[in-house]
Amino acid sequence: MKALVTTTLDPLALELRSVPDPRPRPDEALIEVHATALNRADLLLAIRRPVGSPLGLDVVGTVLRAAADGSGPPAGARVTGLAANNAWAELTAVRTDRLAAVPDGVTDTDAATLPVAGLTALYALQKAGWLLGKHTLVTGASGGVGRVAVQLAHAGGSKVTAWVGSEARGTGLAEFGAKVVAGYEEPPTTPVDILVDSVGGEVFTTGYTSLRRGGVATVFGNTVRAELRLPADWGHARPGVRIEYLFLLDEVTRRDVPADLALLLALVASGKLVAEPGLLTPWTDPQRAIAALHSRSVNGKVVLSM
Repeated sequence: MKALVTTTLDPLALELRSVPDPRPRPDEALIEVHATALNRADLLLAIRRPVGSPLGLDVVGTVLRAAADGSGPPAGARVTGLAANNAWAELTAVRTDRLAAVPDGVTDTDAATLPVAGLTALYALQKAGWLLGKHTLVTGASGGVGRVAVQLAHAGGSKVTAWVGSEARGTGLAEFGAKVVAGYEEPPTTPVDILVDSVGGEVFTTGYTSLRRGGVATVFGNTVRAELRLPADWGHARPGVRIEYLFLLDEVTRRDVPADLALLLALVASGKLVAEPGLLTPWTDPQRAIAALHSRSVNGKVVLSM
């Protein structure tokens, strides 16, 4: 089969290469891949992994062979889920406790945006707790996770402020029910109950200082690759505030991933969650997609169609 793998030329210049077909474990289904998505974690792994390594977490496809242990979706089912860094290929083996059936009315490309981004947004808000009547600030709200988090927070009864780097990055977020604040040099001034942060650095610090007494900061990323710094009076000035850190690949070990993916897919099928890709390109030419993600020039997820 064919797969995209890392090369010696450039960690971000992938090569389409013939590789052996996967050999699923008893608890894995063999999937014919229809679409996959790019994540910042993929770019970090591309730099760190050996030459010839496969990549890819988000996967959508059809079950060619069900898991030998009888678990998970049957052969012929259309599914989406979390692969083990092997989704950018014609075939992949995926654990059945990381898969969910895709309902009618949800396209392959829309479903490909959900595993990493959708689960991260869902879990970040669940860690924050009760949403009804609260005010949520989402930083980096133009990204794949941010756009889902804005919609889920709004659906949960929260007032939402979407903080983005520029006016162009805020396109479409007001339609999801958010007040859009553009430009990290001009921060929001309204106190909030919940901070969902993926930017890090000074953006996190500023967002943290906007939290009310008893608020929650949930951190799942650090796109500026800077230290997270708290103000000197971080605890005394904000009694009861707590900070939660979310690492998705650890979090899923304690979650019912099929049920959580099914919830997100049902929201998309009913029109209550918009999950379309910001950029869709063929997987045979991934460089445009990688460049767009690396330069942050796309609102939402970047998806590769097989």
